Amino acid sequence: MGKYEDMKKLFDSHEDKEKAVSMANYMKNQFDFYGIATPERKELYKEFIKSEKKSKKIDWSFLDCCYTDNHRELQYLVYDYLLALKQFLTFDDISKIKEYILSKSWWDTIDFLCKVIGDIGLRDIRVKELMLEWSLNDNIWIKRTSIQHQLAYKGKTDTELLSEIIINCMGTDEFFINKAIGWALREYSKTNAVWVSEFIDRHKDEMSNLSIKEGSKYIK
Repeated sequence: MGKYEDMKKLFDSHEDKEKAVSMANYMKNQFDFYGIATPERKELYKEFIKSEKKSKKIDWSFLDCCYTDNHRELQYLVYDYLLALKQFLTFDDISKIKEYILSKSWWDTIDFLCKVIGDIGLRDIRVKELMLEWSLNDNIWIKRTSIQHQLAYKGKTDTELLSEIIINCMGTDEFFINKAIGWALREYSKTNAVWVSEFIDRHKDEMSNLSIKEGSKYIK
């Protein structure tokens, strides 16, 4: 039996149908769930991921099987796997991650896959130009990824890049884009509130009220 089959069998044995209904409702009934809460889910495959790290390589065939599964928890396993093995990812792997971004797209997977790309960006300058390209893409999840990929950068944030990406993405009534803009600004305000305040003041006429509200949350 392969890794995917083993993992699926493990998830099957921990299914909670009552919780599954609740979790599916929360995600607008777009996906099937096993009903396994995050702490329990991560505990289920903790040793597996620890073992995978020893191989020092990404098993894309396994991840592809997980991502095509109907159950959302197996997509969550994919991003936890990639985050755990992020040191073994390279710029060339972004094309593969993009496939996951475009498949079964919703905020719950996008907001973690952007972290994976963000980590690559700290090691490869080519990510900067790619994220600028993505900010001009018509797909909202590709745009959202570009906006959020620096979320964890703090003092390493490239403010010029952040500014260009946000400006490229403004002028829309798309909730998930305007929310992402606000989130990116709000997160960076914890590091540099002055920069964020000045950015919002400069662009307030072009920004949505949602972006301004979210971006200003921690600014006194």
